Amino acid sequence: MKNILVTIDFDGKEQILLDKAYQFASVFNSKVWIMHIAAPDPDFVGYSVGPQYIRDSRAEELRNEHRILQDFSRTLNERGVETDALLVDGATIEMIMKEAEKLNADLIITGHNDHGFFYKAFIGSTSEQIIAKSKIPVLLVPLDR
Repeated sequence: MKNILVTIDFDGKEQILLDKAYQFASVFNSKVWIMHIAAPDPDFVGYSVGPQYIRDSRAEELRNEHRILQDFSRTLNERGVETDALLVDGATIEMIMKEAEKLNADLIITGHNDHGFFYKAFIGSTSEQIIAKSKIPVLLVPLDR
């Protein structure tokens, strides 16, 4: 197992996923790729970005997310695991599959939150969609602790 792709969402539970990635990477001497998929650019979803302050705000948000990812990466590197961070935008499931293939990932680690019926009916479960589309083994880490 040479490459592990960890998908994180800035929901305050990232450390659980990063710890799990560290455990696997330490045992298998794997490289860890920490990936966050940023909210799509308003143009991507069909809305105009509007005035300059909106573009500036979006740019600052992306810079902050990138800094956080770099900090996570630096921490794992300091613990002896080769790690890189990826900040991408686009459709979540498609980007995870695309990046996993591009990186030759041997394992995808993602979190799983147990949502209620209405959430699943209208939004769906990202983790279930990853399992359904992935040809790569997926490790679901429960985040509802």
